Amino acid sequence: MIPQLNVFMENKRGRLYEICHLLGKAGINIRGFSIADMADFGIFRLIVPNAEIAKKVLREAGFTVSESEVVVVAVPDRPGGLAEVLAILASANISVEYLYMVAETKVAFSLDDNEKGIELLKKAGIPVLEEEEIHRL
Repeated sequence: MIPQLNVFMENKRGRLYEICHLLGKAGINIRGFSIADMADFGIFRLIVPNAEIAKKVLREAGFTVSESEVVVVAVPDRPGGLAEVLAILASANISVEYLYMVAETKVAFSLDDNEKGIELLKKAGIPVLEEEEIHRL
């Protein structure tokens, strides 16, 4: 499983820039991200090397940051490839809470049972990436 940071931010101009600028100044490269937008706030989910340092930098700047885990999978690069991965999960009653692209055909999944999902995907021959592989992308 891959650590993911969840940064809560007000829906104000410049907040996303501020987060990205702080991480860039700290030498932290964003490898994958997703933004969930609500009326008054957003959640910026991101995968970075050195998650602990990134959390520290953002918290020192006043951001609320939590950490969770996602499963990053190399989805088959062909029509229906994502459907194949989703079928494996659905056949075991594993729910996808959300997903987002990381790079090319790499997709981050938040599942209601990450460990079972990893086991099933590996059995089906779907590559599940390790943290080091993500940071080399």
